[in-house]
Amino acid sequence: MIKLFKVKEKQRELAENAINGIPTKKQSAGELRLHKDISELNLPKSCNITFPNGKDDLMNFEVSIRPDEGYYLGGTFFFSFTVSPIYPHEAPKVKCKTKVYHPNIDLEGNVCLNILREDWKPVLNINTVIYGLYHLFTEPNDEDPLNHDAAAVLRDNPKLFESNVRRAMAGGYVGQTFFSRCM
Repeated sequence: MIKLFKVKEKQRELAENAINGIPTKKQSAGELRLHKDISELNLPKSCNITFPNGKDDLMNFEVSIRPDEGYYLGGTFFFSFTVSPIYPHEAPKVKCKTKVYHPNIDLEGNVCLNILREDWKPVLNINTVIYGLYHLFTEPNDEDPLNHDAAAVLRDNPKLFESNVRRAMAGGYVGQTFFSRCM
């Protein structure tokens, strides 16, 4: 159900505050759409959203994902979202804050997810992006990698890939790279 009444109520409140001499910040179209998206979130139990700067800064938030199946079962991975004022005409910027051994996430936290790049459309929303990230952990994709080494191991030796993921999540080295514990 669309909660447009809350958006209208917020706009009315902002207008009243402006009349009463209390300075208010006008919300951009992107902020209004993001408010709607967040109010309609339907996340799996293994995903959580937080606002480190408070509810007044909806344009910057964090999502934690704790996969309940697959190679990454038991790990917790944190992502930062930065949303542009022209959202939904521009995809949110997403970075993985947890260093992870993953074919679609590089060691700097960049995420390779098609809907964050060429396949983004304004009809997509934050819920879709979070489900896309969750899907990367349940079914990593070795065909469109950012971490080519991890993708090659996944493709050529899935058992070694699983061992590398477990070692990285437990806090250890994979090759020359150290990963902090995320289990």
